[in-house]
Amino acid sequence: MTSHVKLRKEKTGMVDYDTQIKEVRCQLVDQLKVLDLQLEQKSQQLQDLTDYLRRRGEIESEYARSLEKLSERFTSRIKRKEPSSHSVSQVWLALLSQTRQESKGHSAMSEHCSNFLLQPLTHCLEYTQRLAKKSKDICTQLQDGLLKVTTELQTAWRTYFQYHSDYICAEGKLKEAEKQEEKQKQSASKKLERLIEKRQGKVQEIDLKCTKARNDYLLNLAAANASVNKYYLQDISTLIDCADVGYHLTVGRVMQAYLSGRGRTQENLTTGLQQVQETVSGLDQSHDRDTLLQDHYNTFCMPLRFPYQPHDGDQVCIVVSLHQGDIPATYVLWFCRHNGKMTRLRKNLSCANLIHNHKLFGGDMLSFIQASGQQIPIVVESCVCYINLNGLHHEGIFRVPGSQAEVNHLRDAFERGEDPLADRRYELDSVAGVLKLYFRGLENPLFPIDSTGLLLEHIRECCGQEQKRAAQLKLVISSYLHPVIVVMRYLFAFLHHVSQYSDENMMQPYNLAVCFGPSLLRGAHDDDAVTLQPQINALVKSIIVQHESIFPSQSEVQGPVYEKCMTLEQDDCGSVDASRLTGGPVGFSVASSGKPTLQIPVGPQCRSRGHSAGYLRRE
Repeated sequence: MTSHVKLRKEKTGMVDYDTQIKEVRCQLVDQLKVLDLQLEQKSQQLQDLTDYLRRRGEIESEYARSLEKLSERFTSRIKRKEPSSHSVSQVWLALLSQTRQESKGHSAMSEHCSNFLLQPLTHCLEYTQRLAKKSKDICTQLQDGLLKVTTELQTAWRTYFQYHSDYICAEGKLKEAEKQEEKQKQSASKKLERLIEKRQGKVQEIDLKCTKARNDYLLNLAAANASVNKYYLQDISTLIDCADVGYHLTVGRVMQAYLSGRGRTQENLTTGLQQVQETVSGLDQSHDRDTLLQDHYNTFCMPLRFPYQPHDGDQVCIVVSLHQGDIPATYVLWFCRHNGKMTRLRKNLSCANLIHNHKLFGGDMLSFIQASGQQIPIVVESCVCYINLNGLHHEGIFRVPGSQAEVNHLRDAFERGEDPLADRRYELDSVAGVLKLYFRGLENPLFPIDSTGLLLEHIRECCGQEQKRAAQLKLVISSYLHPVIVVMRYLFAFLHHVSQYSDENMMQPYNLAVCFGPSLLRGAHDDDAVTLQPQINALVKSIIVQHESIFPSQSEVQGPVYEKCMTLEQDDCGSVDASRLTGGPVGFSVASSGKPTLQIPVGPQCRSRGHSAGYLRRE
């Protein structure tokens, strides 16, 4: 242990023990005063900390009550209204929820400060005062012992000085007598000899006492120095440590608990603000508009179409109108009766732009089909038709990414109810990207999640047994809702058609499965996507290859089917039954034969049966 005592330089000459001991006494008295002052300071600190935490608890409680009142004030207003799914309403609800959570956090902090933290400080103040009193008593006892040793040292020192003075005096008298004897050597008397002998004995006696006194003095000197060293180097530090036992530990634990409480409050605040931030990021004007239109469907729904009413004897019975200009093009079928049959030319027009109030991308496909009446969602039908007409030979179709700007433009156009592929050309890779984006962004994947495990199990069990595997997959898929089966059947027939051109487009069934697998199937939330992906790819490949054996026929499940022939001449495609179609106005042109030709633009009703948009004609 290092000494905090400044060693004094030894004085030359005789040490004035009286002055030194007096200084030590004054120093010991000052030490007791310092210890009392230290106790007063610690007590004041504990009391101040207690008062701070008590007041902090009151402030936290007042703030928590204010936040709760603020939240309740506006929550009561919301309860009087019907719940809304608008994004702004969600932000408002998140803000009120965060305010309530913050109020609870401050209330918990108030309880923490007012009860949990005050009790340890009160106990610490009590035992700090008891320890200080006990330490002071022990310090007084040690000081008394130290003063006793210094008093004994002072007494021994004086005794030693007295005997040493007597010894010097007796030795001087002896030397004086010896000098007289030497002067009177020849006539020395017996009286002088006896005097010398007497003084020699006196010197020896006093020398013996002086030696004993010196030894006592040296022993007392060593004891005093040892006591002083022990007191200043050990006892003082030990007493201070004893007086501080538990003080720093208690203050540290209380402050750590306080910081922990503040940390939880801050963490809850951060979490709440992040939730509010997420809802703010989710502000969506288009979604709110669509929700408003959906919630008031009867108010905003399109009225029934004005029917075409031909005059008696008019050969035109069905009319198609083509509206152009700022409004997106809209086509409705019309036909002229001619033995109940009409044929189609190669030229293609845009498909119908169906206006609806339901989310297409990122929504629920079943809800969209029900709301829009489209058995095949417009984005699927339009993209498939476009690729069928233009992209079956395109190398890397679905594998090479398209322009993100074009993908976004196409997505937004389809979301608005338009068909952007009807009136202009786009990069094939961008069109393919939109198709994949639609299936990837569905709220529920095309294949229901709860059936993924069973489908993958059949793939593993029936390895190499194609017929058995197809039968088991068909059994699972046939249990799906009919609208889902119709879309699946349409999509996989198209993918099979694409794979037939793999010599040119380099997209074998497995390559297509790799591109579409993650978009069509998902495992449970705790499934390892990396582990499942090879199995999902194998499943999609099998369905592409065996789609005719897996999906129910049109007679089993009514609905549109994919047809490979979407842009063929009259003799390739055959005829269309006009009795199945509806429509609007007609146009005429002159054929190469010079005969007038009745031209009929074919719209989505034909395409829903697998035919592309185009002109029907009658000569």
